[in-house]
Amino acid sequence: MYGDLTGSGFLRARCLSLAYFALIVAIVSASALEIAGAKFGAQLGMMAAALSLLAAAFSARKADYEHYLRATAWGRWVLIAIPLCIAAQLAPLWLSWAHPIWASVHDTLGGLPFGPITADLGLTLNVLFLALATLSLLGVTIVVVRERGRAELVLFVLSGIATVGAVALDLHWISPGLMAAAPSDLATTFAGLGVMLNLAVMQLAAERAETRHSVVRSVAIGLCGLLGGLASAAAIFGLSGTNSAIAAVFGLVLILLILVIRRLDLSPLAAGALSVAALIGATIVLTFLFEKSSGPILLRLVPNMEAETRAALERMLADTRWFGAGAGTFSAVGRIYLSDAGAPLLAPSAATAIFADMGWIGLFAAVVVSLTALMRLFFGALQRGRDSFFPAAAAACLVFVLVQGFAGPGLLHPAAILCLAVIVGLGLSQSVSQSSR
Repeated sequence: MYGDLTGSGFLRARCLSLAYFALIVAIVSASALEIAGAKFGAQLGMMAAALSLLAAAFSARKADYEHYLRATAWGRWVLIAIPLCIAAQLAPLWLSWAHPIWASVHDTLGGLPFGPITADLGLTLNVLFLALATLSLLGVTIVVVRERGRAELVLFVLSGIATVGAVALDLHWISPGLMAAAPSDLATTFAGLGVMLNLAVMQLAAERAETRHSVVRSVAIGLCGLLGGLASAAAIFGLSGTNSAIAAVFGLVLILLILVIRRLDLSPLAAGALSVAALIGATIVLTFLFEKSSGPILLRLVPNMEAETRAALERMLADTRWFGAGAGTFSAVGRIYLSDAGAPLLAPSAATAIFADMGWIGLFAAVVVSLTALMRLFFGALQRGRDSFFPAAAAACLVFVLVQGFAGPGLLHPAAILCLAVIVGLGLSQSVSQSSR
């Protein structure tokens, strides 16, 4: 046994530490570089995610595998739905299933009556690699944050990243010359996530103060969470659009709902009634928001745009079939619908881009995966004890992303996608986790 501790056991511990380090590098590097306006942040983040997966595979034990199975028991096969949808776009299919453009090209030029659905193999392959990196980070996070100390550090890193994005938006408002390279839509998404994550940090500080931990350290952690929460709240509620602010309110309401159910120790019947009431209220608010404007439902929550741009988007959405035009090809295909072929057509929201790129099947798969994970996190937060703020914060972030995905394109940035994967992985892991020590 001693030889195992100094030999394979030592190597396994080293590999686990490497996986943990690479996970943090993946989200920090991708986020910092995208906020700074760099173009290679996504590639660096995906390489770090691959290294993290490789190290975790070498260090995984039977207990880690069983923990992963418990954390993903809600539907681990659902997780591969989106990569499978993307991969299917690379396979040759009959053109009647593809975008109408390719059928028109075939009628004009002739050729084989089948081919890949995607309009650009390179762009779709890039999105496929990003989806695989996202799944890798999700799985690695579930394994490496079993131990509570690591989970706390990952929470601090995530809240710090989100706060930096919110501060970038705040500084740009104070002086437009500052942080001009930071994408405003990405900063808005980080600001919304920062509100939920910093609330979790404050809950962590309160829990530490109630236990044997140092009061001074707990107060310092709580103050950091408070400052980060205020900066994020100022950005999302003061400097972002109304619909993004409403999305953040939904996340806050979910955290409050979980807190009330747990603190009051409500019976299952009372908790169910309160949850149904909250769901009905959210449905009424969302129905009101979608009915405020007309046109395609995917364009009703986006900011106002020029009439020509909106008309081009409506034609593009009307032509979209079940499989879309290819993941990552929105701008490339969108040029066809503009009178000025050289001008880019940018996606006004993440939901619009997913629908145009992957069709009804891709959008449906993304919503199902998100709602399934949300339900798992919600019930996990209610079942956990002092660690309930981990899954509660992850569930609130998912609620924010689900609504904000119809209002803005911030979630299309690789940094936001990778950070969201780690947030969900952290919540899933701690919804079932016991300390591995």
